[in-house]
Amino acid sequence: MAKIDFAFGAPDRLRTACAMVRSRFQAGHTLTVWCSDALRLDNFDRMLWAFDDISFIPHVYADDPLVADTPIILTRQTDTWPDTLWLVNLDMDCPPEPGRYERVLEIVSQEEDEVLAARERWKWYKQAGHELVAHNLGQKR
Repeated sequence: MAKIDFAFGAPDRLRTACAMVRSRFQAGHTLTVWCSDALRLDNFDRMLWAFDDISFIPHVYADDPLVADTPIILTRQTDTWPDTLWLVNLDMDCPPEPGRYERVLEIVSQEEDEVLAARERWKWYKQAGHELVAHNLGQKR
């Protein structure tokens, strides 16, 4: 079973995902970023290119010839699952086979449709027996 981390209250889902991907990359992790919505995944791809002026977040799509040498893999296909331990889910639904990953990161904005979809994913993961952890990004420290 995977450990599923839900980060609730993100001011911007894709921007927060970029920050999390950068953090995990800097920690030496490889990640798969999954989303069946081609437009959302393409927007995320563009954001990764321009996210930080002083650092580069190496990433490619799963069908790229450099996939074996790149730590961040973007995919919208269910038949192309890179061999990484971490998965970032940018889809509104649960990813196929989340149990093949050690960790799944779910970023949830404050938008009502995303919150409602996240609640459904939470229920599904819980029923499937995954370990769930909630993080409140909107909480001030």
